[in-house]
Amino acid sequence: NELQLHYQPQISLEDGSISGAEALLRWTHPQLGAISPVEFIPIAESSGQIIPIGEWVIRTATSQLKAWLDNGLPAMVMAVNLSAVQFRQPNLTELVTNILKEASLSHEHLELELTEAVAMNDPQAAIAIMDKLFEHGIRMSIDDFGTGYSSLSYLKRFNVYKLKIDRSFVSNITDDPEDKAIVTAIISMASSLGMRTIAEGVETAGQLEFLRAQQCNEVQ
Repeated sequence: NELQLHYQPQISLEDGSISGAEALLRWTHPQLGAISPVEFIPIAESSGQIIPIGEWVIRTATSQLKAWLDNGLPAMVMAVNLSAVQFRQPNLTELVTNILKEASLSHEHLELELTEAVAMNDPQAAIAIMDKLFEHGIRMSIDDFGTGYSSLSYLKRFNVYKLKIDRSFVSNITDDPEDKAIVTAIISMASSLGMRTIAEGVETAGQLEFLRAQQCNEVQ
């Protein structure tokens, strides 16, 4: 019982409301203190422990969202990251569907995040998995967009509804003309493809204003 979830709010730029939250996995060890996910997630993946941990994360996050909604918070989405190992689980669709059923939540309340690198590792397989999830009403977004090696021809075939702009592009958008150009291009491309955009790591008023002016949908 040393793992816990922290929740980072996602804000709509259309009306300033909280549109969702991302569940972030954290580990506090009794002797070693806080251990970074950068350290423990790869170990969990290589050992196979990411499967039960990932299931616990989805179940805990959806239970938390149900509790918030039952307590009168407005409708929102819970975003949960999927590791490469989880994404390739043969029973992923059934697992997610069952967890939502247990929590008495409809599918539109959950969003599964997949990093661009994982999606592009085997794009044909990723397309098949995304299609199956989409058929069952489970929404997906591409995390860390712009940091991997996306083929735009594959992007249009991915059944995703949102691109998450990586914080490495957001941190200097008020000063760096290249970051401004990249972020503007991602937002414009996503909009043309019928996808929403969310920028992560937004920490200053200047960053917020730039993203609002470019019609980014959400910030985190």
